[in-house]
Amino acid sequence: MADVRSAGAAGPAPTQEIQEGRALFRGRIVPLAEANVSIATHALNYGTGCFEGIRAYWNEEQQQLFVLKLRDHYRRFLSSCSLVRIECRYTLDELCDITLELLRQNNLREDTYIRPIAFKASQVIKVTLEGLRDEVAVFCAPMGNYVSVSGLSVQVSAWQRISDNAVPSRSKTTGSYVNTALAVDQAKRDGYDDAILLNRDGHVAEASGANLFVVRGGKLVTPAVTEDILEGITRQAVRTLAARLGLEVVERTIDRTELYVCDEAFLVGTGAQVAPIVSVDRRPVGDGKVGPIVQSLQEAYFRAVRGDDPECLEWLDTVY
Repeated sequence: MADVRSAGAAGPAPTQEIQEGRALFRGRIVPLAEANVSIATHALNYGTGCFEGIRAYWNEEQQQLFVLKLRDHYRRFLSSCSLVRIECRYTLDELCDITLELLRQNNLREDTYIRPIAFKASQVIKVTLEGLRDEVAVFCAPMGNYVSVSGLSVQVSAWQRISDNAVPSRSKTTGSYVNTALAVDQAKRDGYDDAILLNRDGHVAEASGANLFVVRGGKLVTPAVTEDILEGITRQAVRTLAARLGLEVVERTIDRTELYVCDEAFLVGTGAQVAPIVSVDRRPVGDGKVGPIVQSLQEAYFRAVRGDDPECLEWLDTVY
């Protein structure tokens, strides 16, 4: 288990198609193959939906699957629903209970990704949020690392991070992730692992699907929640771990050139976990290797999410 823990999540790549399992769909848990929508569905045509990404980590020694920050994720999910005027038929407690039952029915005993999604389900052409049928679904599947956790090469994207005044940046709205897809596509085509997006003011916002920290003078620096970022749950967890390690965290505006002169940099998120950045725009970060601060935070994070840190057990829900 030591090798797995040091490497993050173990399992299929996020690009692998999900074809098996059971899902919550239209109020029932059904085979995934039966959880289908029409091509006329409003959300498919216009991106009128919202979602969450939740991880669960398998601990072989304890024979237990730990779901990370389940209630926090569903609180944000309900907030996202409110922002795009989707009425969720389930309460916070019901969403948590359904998710744990779904994991049991899928008999998952490996690192797993959970995807709740709420969407406008009416089959109409009109672009609107009013008077449409709302649906909520949840599915899950084994999944490994979303990005490498051993060192990323990133670029500052030509694509700008969406403004909160255009599409709510603090909501995980399905349509807004075209912004992410465009930035990732450009980065991959240019030979990088991921992208960092600037906001409308030209300041650093976040990566394509993760929050960002840099280390300067021994302090962790991260963009404020007013910089068009997603209010990340992993971001807050890492801040808690940093405080335990005696590290000061500063929220402030970050200029692009700070990415070139910082001592360390790393991404955090449910998908990214804690992922060190070793170069930006082909310029080395620090000495171009994983730095000691991000390494200590990464080790602490992976201990916590697998149930090996007694001080972080309140972050976890058990499946079995």
